[in-house]
Amino acid sequence: MPLPVVAEQDFEREVLRSELPVFVDFYADWCAPCKTVGPEVEALANELKGKAKFVKVDIDRSRRVATSLRIQSVPTFMVFQKGRPVAADQGVLRRAQLRELIEPFLPRAEGAIRTAELARGMQIGQVVPVDTRDPAPFTRAHIPGAVNLPLAEIEGRLAELHMLAGEPVLYCRSGDQSKDLADRLAQAGVPVTFLEGGFLAWEADGLPIERPD
Repeated sequence: MPLPVVAEQDFEREVLRSELPVFVDFYADWCAPCKTVGPEVEALANELKGKAKFVKVDIDRSRRVATSLRIQSVPTFMVFQKGRPVAADQGVLRRAQLRELIEPFLPRAEGAIRTAELARGMQIGQVVPVDTRDPAPFTRAHIPGAVNLPLAEIEGRLAELHMLAGEPVLYCRSGDQSKDLADRLAQAGVPVTFLEGGFLAWEADGLPIERPD
């Protein structure tokens, strides 16, 4: 679905006053690279629907905005949060690169961490991924070093979570079930971290996966 184009007179209302973080695609009709990267931006907008706002600004029709933000070339991408620009990049970027721009500013559920944070924590031995899927999918593919504790068993095996070599980070296939479990445990006075987006997010970000030989 095409992104809405924000006119110069609406920039303050639509971008600077937005409660959600805003990803702005600065483009021009004559710009071939803008057309190339367009589908990637639209796909990311669909992926992050409800978490961030995505709009386009035509630099030829919004010259004052482009000049004040020092847009030197197109496509240029900027993320705005609470009325100010907080990240920017330019050129034909892949979806993962576009996502990296806005990722730090997305709202997140309490107890959630993202794939890059889990990867960093694993590198320094601070966290241990806990795969809450059934044994069969875990055996086929999992995050390296993960411990398998199926979802239905975890609440009866909480002592095992606290005996791990680092802070446990729960993950399931898409993140929804581990989030629900983390919510239940938090209400019971046992806060635990979970991976936002689950194994699918880890895989989509191209991070290492352990598979049997």
